[in-house]
Amino acid sequence: MSSPLESPSISGRASDSASVGSPDSAARAPDGREAGPAQLALLLAGSCLAVLGAVLIAPVLPKMEDHFAGIAGADVLVPIVLTVPALIIGLTAPFAGVVIDALDRKRLLLAALVVYAIAGTAPLYLDSLGAIIASRAVVGLCEAAIMTCCTTLIADYWSGPRRSRYLGLQTLAATLAATVFLALGGALGAAGWRTPFWVYAVALLLVVPMAKLLWQPAAGPKPKKLPSLPWRELLVPCLITLVGGVVFYALIVQLSFVLDDLGVTSSAAIGGVSAAMSLATAAGSASFARLSRQRPRTLLPIAFGLAAVGLAVVFAAPNVPVVTVGAMITGAGTGLLLPVLLTWATNRLRFEQRGRGTGLWTGFLFVGEFASPLLVAGFGAAAGGLQPGLGVLAAVSAVLAVIALLVVPRTAAPLNVTS
Repeated sequence: MSSPLESPSISGRASDSASVGSPDSAARAPDGREAGPAQLALLLAGSCLAVLGAVLIAPVLPKMEDHFAGIAGADVLVPIVLTVPALIIGLTAPFAGVVIDALDRKRLLLAALVVYAIAGTAPLYLDSLGAIIASRAVVGLCEAAIMTCCTTLIADYWSGPRRSRYLGLQTLAATLAATVFLALGGALGAAGWRTPFWVYAVALLLVVPMAKLLWQPAAGPKPKKLPSLPWRELLVPCLITLVGGVVFYALIVQLSFVLDDLGVTSSAAIGGVSAAMSLATAAGSASFARLSRQRPRTLLPIAFGLAAVGLAVVFAAPNVPVVTVGAMITGAGTGLLLPVLLTWATNRLRFEQRGRGTGLWTGFLFVGEFASPLLVAGFGAAAGGLQPGLGVLAAVSAVLAVIALLVVPRTAAPLNVTS
């Protein structure tokens, strides 16, 4: 049975600005400009901002906890400063998608960048831990809008193999940015726990060039009522993305603890292993450009299978070199996983559906990422330690590889075939 995502009722129309012309076309602005490297660079840079909330302040959490040591529950509340943006992204990205489809992609993006800079730098002068957590929730809300807008505009501006390639580049850029921001946060943290929050002001540097170089795609008159989403076709990719987010985020959070359990105390050594995993993740993301001719039924088992093998190696690893190998195999799998899931979920949506579909996918991903440390902790408690807990997650990844073979339609289009 063919997927309804391939039927005329769901596929793109001639009015969809991302699909006018050849199957590998780029959209044009009202003044005739064609989307090119400048637009891509801005959208990739905007996509990287969501990574700030996840990693930038991780190195200064101990100093922050010391600062608020006199507050009851600080040991619980301080880590929430790091994790609350991911939860808010997961809860609000689908609503951001509704706003994007109903109103305007570009205006929402610009507004979110300004508020992001204000809320992101707020801990520089806030003295209340509760107020800081509230500001971080606003950061998460803005990240949901920024991430959804940037991803949707990439899908609007390009089609065919270029769209697939650029969505893979988005994951690659975010992965490399995570490595840079983690190191930057540690370096700036030497001057105090508040100092890394200055980095959030970088969002203001994007506002003017985005205002000048981006445009709201034109796809005919705005409908009085938005067309419904193909819920049945989106549900399977989004549910797999939910668990994929757990797998993707597991070693990002847990790798330093695994190394600590093996007696590694050097920050440089931990950073080196983390960097090796990040590079492998980047390589996995980069490979998507060449592999996008394949169908999701082929690529998802490969991605989850690599993650399963890598996590199993980490589970059984007796020393740091073996952990490094396992982490790199896992990174290669998860680096491929995200662009496959994103492209599969959103590729065949119409212009009027794309913002909501992208927001829904983003929400499922970040809820999975938020839940990842909690689930791994639960697995570890049941299995007798962190490494055994990662072994359980390896088994879950292997099961997902099999499930992907069973639930993804054989007729699902290759990932580089777009609306």
